[in-house]
Amino acid sequence: MMQAQSRPNIVLILADDMGWGDMSSHKNPVVETPVLDRLASQGARFERFYVSPLCAPTRASLLTGRYHLRTGVASVTSGLETMRSSEVTLAEVFKTAGYATGAFGKWHNGAHYPENPQGQGFQEFMGFCGGHWTNYFNTMLQHNGQMVKTNGYITDVLTDAALGFIEQNKTKPFLCYIPYNAPHSPFQVPDAYFNKYKAQGVADREAAVYGMVDNMDENIGRILRKLDELTLSDNTIVIFLSDNGPNTERYNGDMKGIKASVDEGGSRVPFFIRWPGKIRANTRIEPIAAHIDLLPTLVELAGITSLATAPLDGKSMVPLLNGQTANWPERTLFTHVLKTDSTYAINPYPGASRTTRYRFIRGKEADQLYDMLADPGQKQNIIAQKPAVAAELRKQYDAWFADVTRKGIHPEITQVGFAQSPVTELFAPDATKTGSVHYFAKNGYVHDWFTGWQQPADAATWTINVVEPGDYRVALTYNCSAGFTGQSVLVRVGEQTLKKSIEKAFVGEVYPSPDRVKRIEAYEKDWATVPMGRVTLRKGQQKVQVQAGGKAPVPFELKSVLIEKLAN
Repeated sequence: MMQAQSRPNIVLILADDMGWGDMSSHKNPVVETPVLDRLASQGARFERFYVSPLCAPTRASLLTGRYHLRTGVASVTSGLETMRSSEVTLAEVFKTAGYATGAFGKWHNGAHYPENPQGQGFQEFMGFCGGHWTNYFNTMLQHNGQMVKTNGYITDVLTDAALGFIEQNKTKPFLCYIPYNAPHSPFQVPDAYFNKYKAQGVADREAAVYGMVDNMDENIGRILRKLDELTLSDNTIVIFLSDNGPNTERYNGDMKGIKASVDEGGSRVPFFIRWPGKIRANTRIEPIAAHIDLLPTLVELAGITSLATAPLDGKSMVPLLNGQTANWPERTLFTHVLKTDSTYAINPYPGASRTTRYRFIRGKEADQLYDMLADPGQKQNIIAQKPAVAAELRKQYDAWFADVTRKGIHPEITQVGFAQSPVTELFAPDATKTGSVHYFAKNGYVHDWFTGWQQPADAATWTINVVEPGDYRVALTYNCSAGFTGQSVLVRVGEQTLKKSIEKAFVGEVYPSPDRVKRIEAYEKDWATVPMGRVTLRKGQQKVQVQAGGKAPVPFELKSVLIEKLAN
């Protein structure tokens, strides 16, 4: 039976590191994506749709309708991926309007409450909050704040969770956000999909990518079938896009640039939107549009008139969906990739301005200008021929950059003591390090840990904001060999110091990981926990510092600090 409610459901599907060219309908000669190809033909296909060149920035803009630098998100790790909890998200808007809200997949906009999915409006969450996951088979995932064991391949598992949410909420309007982590590294995929593309002579990395996309395509087919089975399709808006350009050099429609590039290939992605009977099938939309436009578009399509958000950068795409392109105004879209140092001084380069005709690149040494209508592959820099155009686009870009960075760029401070999240885990990648301490995998991405302790002054330091004063329990997650037992670890929390001798050696087993190519991320392994003691914390900001050095290199590894609010 067709549901009685009139407001449309929304299924928003986001791929991770999938390029514009990773689809058979975009003339990729290898990958097969029949479901996405069909979805593109059943509604509107945007020919020039843009996102940010990196994961977390795109997600922040998608969820808020605002450029990511306004939201506190500037990069992908070290706290710079965390969106301010004061930002009003798509989920909060639709929850207020009476929608059930669920997210299933990769969040990447804050690991701690209130910046995590539950704090930002999602009533149901299954997935992970960091920038990537370590294992895709039979893994542990978060479900509403608790870690749970899953069975199967992660894209299948996330789809199962989304299908359950749709089934549970079939009689009322729902917003189902499915940010898959495919085809992000580490490159893991079931044999059948990998072997399919290896049989065509494709290299291991691309065979894994195409296999992950192929599997995701099948899972999207499962979602569309579920909507059909529940007779929800006619009253459900389905959207598909990716969060940035491809994560490897592969077919991408002859565009210049991949993920993390401010060239066309780094930020132009597929964008399909289907609403049977409301959006005409086989619609191709030429005017440029972007991730910042999604929130105002969905709000208008859903008929939501009360909108208590921060000022939006995006504009509703409904006129384009209705075929009203003649009066669509010329606009300039902007993007930026953070290049900074430990002081978080931010530079305006690299960045880009994109109009219907031109792409302007704001460079460190020299600017560039391309005529994207005459030269879509960016073969010819025409800045010498069009200096006035370049000057105007640089002026627009610099004014935009000054505006969106008025609050500065700095990691969001982790908040501790909320009743909704009594245990806060301070992860190694969010700390500052001094002395010889360094990350195991060098890059400090999520899941990495500290090693290399040598001198007593070697330290890892976090800043926290205690929202509820009182008594807290402190613990560390660690690995160490027998050579470290009997030595002490020191933790300073605010004005208090905890010192404990490590009596138990623990060398965690690295989990078997079926990577198709060698990863750059840290591997997953087991960790021991050592309780350090109790502290009484005042309200407000304070430092948490761990020291574990001796007079020589010590075999000690630190994953995180656990701070638990105790009942009064």
